[in-house]
Amino acid sequence: MRSIWNGAISFGLVSIPIKLVNATESHSVSFRQIHTEDGGRIRYRKVCELEDREVTQAEIGKAYEDADGSMIPITDEDLSQLPIPTARTIEIVAFVPEDRIDPLQMGSAYYLAASGAPAAKPYTLLREALKRSNRVAIAKFALRGRERLGMLRVVGDAIAMHGLLWPDEVRAPEGVAPEGGVTVRDQELDLADALMDTLGEIDLDDLHDEYQEAVEEVIAAKAAGERPPQAPAEAAPGKVLDLMAALESSVRAARESRDGEEAGSAEEAEVRSLPQRKTSSRRAPKETGGKKSTSTAKKTAAKKAEPKKSTARSAGSAKKTAAKSTARKTAAKSTGGSGGDKAAARSTGKSTAKKTASRRRSA
Repeated sequence: MRSIWNGAISFGLVSIPIKLVNATESHSVSFRQIHTEDGGRIRYRKVCELEDREVTQAEIGKAYEDADGSMIPITDEDLSQLPIPTARTIEIVAFVPEDRIDPLQMGSAYYLAASGAPAAKPYTLLREALKRSNRVAIAKFALRGRERLGMLRVVGDAIAMHGLLWPDEVRAPEGVAPEGGVTVRDQELDLADALMDTLGEIDLDDLHDEYQEAVEEVIAAKAAGERPPQAPAEAAPGKVLDLMAALESSVRAARESRDGEEAGSAEEAEVRSLPQRKTSSRRAPKETGGKKSTSTAKKTAAKKAEPKKSTARSAGSAKKTAAKSTARKTAAKSTGGSGGDKAAARSTGKSTAKKTASRRRSA
């Protein structure tokens, strides 16, 4: 790896000669500008305005434009002799826990390579000290015409440095969060936790740039004279009418995808308009629906109560009928008993009269 800066790490009275190399690289596809009519390259030529001619890179320097438009030339020698200790030195100013660093401040990443054999021992000393303390080093350094803030930490067997923004370069998140009081129910949080647990963790090494791959496929197809692949039509997402239903659908789709089912099931994970569930309508009915359900409930209750009333009426009628029949029987019995006594008395009287008459005749 080619170094982009040479200097030293200042660690107290210890100086560690190092080389600064980029820790990251870009894989994005670069394009050239062309003339669309004939495909000719569009180039930018550096021309001196005073002489109206193209100049070479060796003839180009830097200058500061003053408020009146005048140019103040600044040479590399002027910058190398700045009265600051960080012109060619990464000066460590403090050691702090890593969680003290706001990720918003972190920028470009570099590797610090030991420069030469004399740097091996102090380089290893700083690396092992950082490991054992579980802290990172905060340092100042000058790069590309300005003083910067950096964070040194251990990556494997090397020391890496992250460029940091100065604290006043980080904006406050004002006006970003939703305004007004928004409440989230415990049931919604439970479903969100379930979705997070279902999605689980992932190895970042398994992720790749799909956009870059698609661009490379288009370039390869056009280079071969073929038609480039077309993107499938995307379905317009619907409005989220029921957050709970959307969360439940997401959890279900994530579980199905995790179990290795067909890719078609992943379409169910899209948040679309869903009809309100019956259970939710029962728990939280609308005002109009509540009135209808109340009247219906009253009618149903009345209908249910009607059989009870008829039963009670029939029971009362049965009792009255039974009482009447009992009274009739009782009356019949009482009536039958008195008639029998009268008949017996009549028959007895008749027999007595006959006997008396026969006795008179015989006499």
